[in-house]
Order: sequence, then structure tokens, then C-alpha cells
Amino acid sequence: MTKINMNENMHLHGLRGATTSSSNSVESIEIAVSELITALISRNNLHPEHIVSITFSVTADLDACFPASIARKQSGWEEVALLDCQQMSVKGDLEKCIRILALAWLPNDQAAQHPYLGKAIILRPDRSNIS
Repeated sequence: MTKINMNENMHLHGLRGATTSSSNSVESIEIAVSELITALISRNNLHPEHIVSITFSVTADLDACFPASIARKQSGWEEVALLDCQQMSVKGDLEKCIRILALAWLPNDQAAQHPYLGKAIILRPDRSNIS
């Protein structure tokens, strides 16, 4: 793995995002997580060595698989700390929702991009129109 010098030109950022799964199946969750990870990486121009950790939280109606196990399949992610947890249950919350909180190093002159995909665009419509 190539090491990047995280110096005064880089700052640690908390990158947030969310998506929804079409159903509580391994296949649907894999598609949703893969799309969310792809958007996080491409929108922030991330390389594996930039990513410190990602915490995935899911609503209680998603229990077919662990999102982190899907992310572990990413090439070069052996050093990325991944964690799954269940989202706090709140009446009226968005169903089948997968949220992420990633800690990643970004250049000082780069604005953090937070992907909100699928039905999760309603959570942060101000962040959902970023391509």
C-alpha cells in the first residue's frame, strides 16, 4: 500500500452520506452499499490510503447482511477500519436506510462532498444534487 504524507496540506474530514435499499435482501443491500461507496470515492477523489474509517448504520428493517462486509471487498481497503451498527429507531424515520460516516484525509483546497442517494435524498436535499 502506498503511504500518503498527511501533512499541513491535508485535513481530516467527516464525510456523511446515505442511501436506501429496495428490499431487505443481500443483493439489494450490496447494490445500495456499492453505489454509496462509489459515490463517496468519486465525489471526494479518495484513494484507499485517504480513508481512516467508515461506520455504517442501518435501520432495523435491514438485517440480511453487514454493509461493512460489502465494503471490505474494495481493493486496497485492508487498512480501512469498518464498523456496522444499527441506527437509532425513531418513529417515522426513512425505511431501509443505510447511512455512513467516513473519516478521510482531503486536500485543504478540496471541499468535502456528502452523497445522499435513492430515497435518502430527502434527508439532505441541499447535498443531493451534487454529481
